[in-house]
Amino acid sequence: MEHLKLVSNQTQDPDFLDRLINEHEAAVYLGHSVRTLQKWRVTGGGPKFVKVSARSIRYRRCDLNAWVEDRIRSNTSQGEAA
Repeated sequence: MEHLKLVSNQTQDPDFLDRLINEHEAAVYLGHSVRTLQKWRVTGGGPKFVKVSARSIRYRRCDLNAWVEDRIRSNTSQGEAA
């Protein structure tokens, strides 16, 4: 039932994909840890992010989705994501 509410809210909110979310929400969205997102920001290879201030990082769901889409593979022989 909660899932249906979430899906309903997403379809009714035109800004859902562009709204900024914090790193905890982004980690949950991707199924990774906050620490992993932090590491990717330092080493590269992670999704695009918005640096609001020195201590405030945000993500857009559309950027998280694009990052995931770039990593979809049909088989293990395909090259690594950039």
